[in-house]
Amino acid sequence: MAEKSESKTLLSEKVRKSVRCSGPRLKECLLRSVPLLSWLPRYPIRENALGDMISGISVGIMQLPQGMAYALLASVPPVFGLYSSFYPVLIYFIFGTSKHISIGTFAVISVMIGGVTERLAPDSDFMIWDNVTNSSNVDIISRDAERVRVATAVTFLAGIFQILLGLVKFGFVVTYLSEPLVRGYTTGAAIHVIVSQLKYTFGISPVRYSGPLSLIYTVLEMCYLIPETNIGTLVVSIVTIISLILTKELNAYLSKKIPVPIPVELLAVSIQGYINLGEKYGVDVVGIIPSGFQPPVFPEVSLFGQVIGDAFALSVVGYGIAISLGRIFALKYGYKVDSNQELIALGLSNSFGGIFQCFAISCSMSRSMVQESTGGKTQVAGALSAIVILFIVLWIGALFEDLPKAVLAAIIYVNLHGMMKQFLDIPVLWKKNKVDAAIWVATFILTVLLNPDIGLAASIGFAMLTVIFRTQLPTYSLLGQIPGTDIYRPLEDYNQVRQVPGILVFRSSATLYFANAEMYQDAVGKKVRTTHTHTHTYTHRIKNKPTPSTVERCKGKCGITYCLFSLAEPKLHMHMLIVHCLFVNTLSYHTMKTSLL
Repeated sequence: MAEKSESKTLLSEKVRKSVRCSGPRLKECLLRSVPLLSWLPRYPIRENALGDMISGISVGIMQLPQGMAYALLASVPPVFGLYSSFYPVLIYFIFGTSKHISIGTFAVISVMIGGVTERLAPDSDFMIWDNVTNSSNVDIISRDAERVRVATAVTFLAGIFQILLGLVKFGFVVTYLSEPLVRGYTTGAAIHVIVSQLKYTFGISPVRYSGPLSLIYTVLEMCYLIPETNIGTLVVSIVTIISLILTKELNAYLSKKIPVPIPVELLAVSIQGYINLGEKYGVDVVGIIPSGFQPPVFPEVSLFGQVIGDAFALSVVGYGIAISLGRIFALKYGYKVDSNQELIALGLSNSFGGIFQCFAISCSMSRSMVQESTGGKTQVAGALSAIVILFIVLWIGALFEDLPKAVLAAIIYVNLHGMMKQFLDIPVLWKKNKVDAAIWVATFILTVLLNPDIGLAASIGFAMLTVIFRTQLPTYSLLGQIPGTDIYRPLEDYNQVRQVPGILVFRSSATLYFANAEMYQDAVGKKVRTTHTHTHTYTHRIKNKPTPSTVERCKGKCGITYCLFSLAEPKLHMHMLIVHCLFVNTLSYHTMKTSLL
């Protein structure tokens, strides 16, 4: 009774401490919830300021063309990509824990939003009759306004999901997104990105398809429309792609001599903007870029029911990409990234961004690499990049109104080259782990065929099935000892390994649980019977040999009068079974007990 009373006292004391509101505890919670308050007062200006400033300006220059280009992926006007490169970056600066990732627009997230906006606001819903041309045209202004409403609604809801998941400490959800799954998924999504931009490269207007196999239908439609290609648009695309590739190679060559990369995207945007190809050759251009920011508007609640599934997929994918890259930099520079706080930071960025006319964000690998390589050491670099965007939106945005959309598409193609290199993962994974290789390939195929939203769910389901299959198809082996060491390895795989006399060491590659308990029993019995049969045969063969005397004169030329040796019957019968287990619960114990008795 005394022990029970003492345990109750300890439990009540723990509960009382956990809900107690004291000054130090309040300060701890505040610093944990708003990381900016913990590191900014100790910011080493002399050591970090210059690097963060150079990095912030470089990333801000990159944000301009990428923001407008990824807005096209989201099927909203390009200026909304600039908004999405400003507000969410400032929010993450306050609440984020990674020092090096560049928050903002990202191709995979943008193409997922584009799928939602074009599904709920297709061109066919905004057709109007033109009496002058005696044909029907798309009311672009009304269509774009509706697509912005859809994009902000799904962004806001995705942010709410991320905040809720962070509050309930659900950051571990990323563990279900293995590296092969994430890389296969992003590669498949990159294929969707490329196909979605081909219409700007060729200057054609294909019908937009949605749902499973929409990518295949879109490619077939584009092949049908190839004869209608705008030659001016195609030439602009090819020249821009070649120029971007050559300049990026030059940047890589000069990286050791020049710490700041040549802003090739900005140069391409500026040059093409002044040529005025829209009027001369009928090239599709960006159009009006209003100065200033949009007033905050709460998203339409009526749309939440139609985008709830897409919003959850966006929240998981955006978080998975950001935390994966954040952990890489944290491991490299020796600091810790709080997975749950990252969820909350991204959620606040998206939810506030949705109110301020932004679409969903994550982190960009290309911008993050530039932020790191140019000397960025903290998120001050991110805040400075947002200031660059602020300057562009307020004062010089109108200079880019004549920019061809083909240039933005070319920028997207070149920035996706890193994702295309992920195809090289397949042979490496095949050599290391064939199941992981199967996950990569299956995820890629499912994403390409079923679209990014459905493909993600199907890919996670496939990855879960592989876990079940691994437990249903384990490897059972007997371990032997490497002579002269304490190392044990499977007898079937190594010739140097020797079985310990009279002892069997049994190992399974899978955890023992109800679904594979019967197979486990059969495997133990089979291994024991096989070993017992071999031992009995060997012992019988020894018994039938003629037995010499224990001491015999050596007949050889060894120089020794007598050699002592024993041919007494060795004790080879198995008298001990050692089971090597990764995890043991009650079922495991009963299964092993049944197997042995």
